Amino acid sequence: MRMAETRDLLSYNLQFFAKDGPGGEKTEPATSKKLNDARSEGQVCKSKEIEMAIALVAMFLMLRVVLPFIGTNFLQVFFDIYQKIPETVSMREFDSTAVMGYMQYAVLTSLKVVAPFFVVGFAVAFIVNLIQVKWKVSTKPLKPRLDKFNPINGFKRIFSKDSLFELLKSIVKIAMIGIIAYTSLRSRLNDIFLFLNVPLNQAIAEMGTLILDVGLRISLVYCIIGAADYVYQKHKFSEDMKMTKQEVKDEMKNSEGDPQVKGQQRARMREASQRRMMQAVPQADVVITNPTHYAVALKYDSGTGTAPVLVAKGADFVAQKIKEIAKENRVEIVENKPLARMIYTNVEVGREIPPELYQAVAEILAAVYRAQGRV
Repeated sequence: MRMAETRDLLSYNLQFFAKDGPGGEKTEPATSKKLNDARSEGQVCKSKEIEMAIALVAMFLMLRVVLPFIGTNFLQVFFDIYQKIPETVSMREFDSTAVMGYMQYAVLTSLKVVAPFFVVGFAVAFIVNLIQVKWKVSTKPLKPRLDKFNPINGFKRIFSKDSLFELLKSIVKIAMIGIIAYTSLRSRLNDIFLFLNVPLNQAIAEMGTLILDVGLRISLVYCIIGAADYVYQKHKFSEDMKMTKQEVKDEMKNSEGDPQVKGQQRARMREASQRRMMQAVPQADVVITNPTHYAVALKYDSGTGTAPVLVAKGADFVAQKIKEIAKENRVEIVENKPLARMIYTNVEVGREIPPELYQAVAEILAAVYRAQGRV
């Protein structure tokens, strides 16, 4: 009695103690439906680091090309304003309009110089995002969500595994950028001290070359960090999107219908098809058998068809049922093993037999018609 009670007490559903809830562990790859749903919610595999790295490389390469243009324009602004300072100072009254004109001139020239960088930066960011996540606009991430204002969820995000990874990534970035900048500047320390003894134009050109050199080195290292981050983000997204076996089953039920219900429907369709087939056996002219495994029923109507039509076929139990119905309705049964097997394998119910079987079937039908006195 005690053993039975113990077995009853221990008969729990262990699925509720599984790692990830009632559905068990998330071991199944995400289905296309779940990925599409996640995409519509704004959840995509995306690396901000690779975007920043490519943008930096594009910026510094562009800077290398247009550096003379930038330097010339900034120096021109400086000289133009500097030359007008004596004229402005010599005025008896301070002319604020003239000063505002100088400021406007300087700002417009500066905007003209930096505008291509904004355009290139936007274009690079757009293209990189397009390559990563393709084109699909979703406004759902912009909708306010109450769980974002939950302090408990906020603390969970702060001390989560992803936050720790981001912290380590930031430390690595700062360390690598610092090392590259230090080694690059240290190797050219003597050149930097010589800037005090050269003309202004030459010093600016040398400084620009130095900044470009350091910037490109940092950008290339940043590309390595970005590539590693993209691989990690892709792996993380794949893991986050995984589903339990129960979730896959539920999704199949919702999208394609319950497999059990579909199986029952197919079974009912097969039964209905077999009933129609059995109802056609009494109208057959002959049933050819194998003699235990196969049975095929043929009907020939010389007025409407060019060849005999297969009205019923079956194997094993169905074959026995066809023969029983044929006997009950006095339909001739002829044993021909190769012909029965050939018709069963190659002809569908409701179709005419192929021309290569005309001769063999015609001989059997002729014998049946003679036996029935129809010829």
